Amino acid sequence: MDVSNPCASARDSMPGNAIDGTAGRARRTALQRIALLAFAGAAAGCGFRLRGSANIPFETMALQGAENTAFAVELRRSILANRNVLIVDDPKQAQAILQIAGISQERRILSLSGAGRVREFQLVYRVSYRVHDGKGREFIPPGEVVLRRDITFNDSQVLAKEQEEILLVRDMQGDAVQQLIRRLSTARLSAS
Repeated sequence: MDVSNPCASARDSMPGNAIDGTAGRARRTALQRIALLAFAGAAAGCGFRLRGSANIPFETMALQGAENTAFAVELRRSILANRNVLIVDDPKQAQAILQIAGISQERRILSLSGAGRVREFQLVYRVSYRVHDGKGREFIPPGEVVLRRDITFNDSQVLAKEQEEILLVRDMQGDAVQQLIRRLSTARLSAS
């Protein structure tokens, strides 16, 4: 019995008000199940489904350009995660060649303070690519994945902002890989 709250014993002794009793736990579990079922029904009703992995329509692929970059390592790992695609070193043995024409990072000034100091930057991560068979047939015409992130800057937090920028660039790199994988999954083998 809680001495500091004289109404606690009277309230807890009423039928149906057992806070930690088995009836309370059963009721709470039942309400959680109902809420979970309602959420699942609403999510399924609106057409929501998990993204899953992209199905790349090629059996063998070769990667050209940007060989020794973190982007290429992550891209190779994501392609191999499809399990139906084999990456080969010789482009002549590949059904498709993913050519990375360029990867660039930019840092643009968005705003300045009254004293002329930078307050905000925009980070831009750009990947140029094309997918072809090496014999003149284009599966995906030349294109670009462009990602932009804004970042504030403060002179008193230089090290923290540098770390934040590194994390944002790494995140943009991962997003660019995922976008490129989704674009690869839209390629048509019958294209000319």
